[in-house]
Amino acid sequence: MAELMYREALNQALFEEMRRDPLVFTLGEGIAERGGSFKVTEGLLKEFGPGRVMDTPISEASFTGCGVGAALLGTRPVVEILFVDFTGLIMDQIINQAAKYEFMSGGQGKVPMVLRTQGGAGNGLAAQHSQRLEHTLMNVPGLRILAPATPQDAYWQLSQAIASDDPVILLEHELLYFNKGPFDAEAEAVPMHAAAIRRAGRDVTLIAWHRMVAVALEAAEQMAERDIDVEVIDLRSLRPIDLPLLRDSLARTHRAVIVEEDCRFGGAGAEIAASLSETAFFELEQPVLRVAAADVPTPYNAELEQASIPRVDDVTHMVQQMLGPREK
Repeated sequence: MAELMYREALNQALFEEMRRDPLVFTLGEGIAERGGSFKVTEGLLKEFGPGRVMDTPISEASFTGCGVGAALLGTRPVVEILFVDFTGLIMDQIINQAAKYEFMSGGQGKVPMVLRTQGGAGNGLAAQHSQRLEHTLMNVPGLRILAPATPQDAYWQLSQAIASDDPVILLEHELLYFNKGPFDAEAEAVPMHAAAIRRAGRDVTLIAWHRMVAVALEAAEQMAERDIDVEVIDLRSLRPIDLPLLRDSLARTHRAVIVEEDCRFGGAGAEIAASLSETAFFELEQPVLRVAAADVPTPYNAELEQASIPRVDDVTHMVQQMLGPREK
């Protein structure tokens, strides 16, 4: 199987969808001439021209509003917001317009728009460029939210998001763009919102998404050396959440630890833990535990930044704490 970088997989999905459907276009800051800050849109301008690959002014509210309006008229815009931190500038367009239009029109109108944006800590970009705003976006009915962790999923989920008739937010991670992974353009895509078991296990379920999937997998390998068999689930989607797969996993392991890079208070992990406690209570031998980022703005200092987000040791410590002493 071939390997592809995460950013290359996103790029390939954009090329294919824009070739397939002339109503697909993309707009954002620096995405045309420059190919985007992470080169996701590289080469698109040359093939599709400035009418479908649009550099915009530094005015997130205005060009996101243009995307919403264009979607209402039947096109399929892909709007890029460079950092998820800047979605604070487009809350009216996303929350009050895109997310609610189908409901308020009695199902007569659709908003087939994709909002691509990236977040995540670990790159020394300080508090205003390192946030993870899952908790804010998940609370909005009418939005679909995807969080691909691999190049294959980035390719599949962006393609699926563009084909969807609903507004979809694709949350990318700044530290994944140049990661390579297995890629097969001919493979049959799994459902857009389905979670995936990345490693089967019997003792405890680790639930993660984005970059934390790799952290969870590394922790699972370390735990295996101590005869602790860990199952790792890549959530892939944050709205909706694939609760049936999570419940099936709990039926095997009876324990769960959620690993999230977002802050602990009011985060996605809290919603997942509550949902599992409500729907799988009798499968649980212990309360669902969480490993999450510290409830502080992300520090600029590299060592403090790393200390503020979950690391492999944090995960292994939580698993050991949950399981207690193991018999030799």
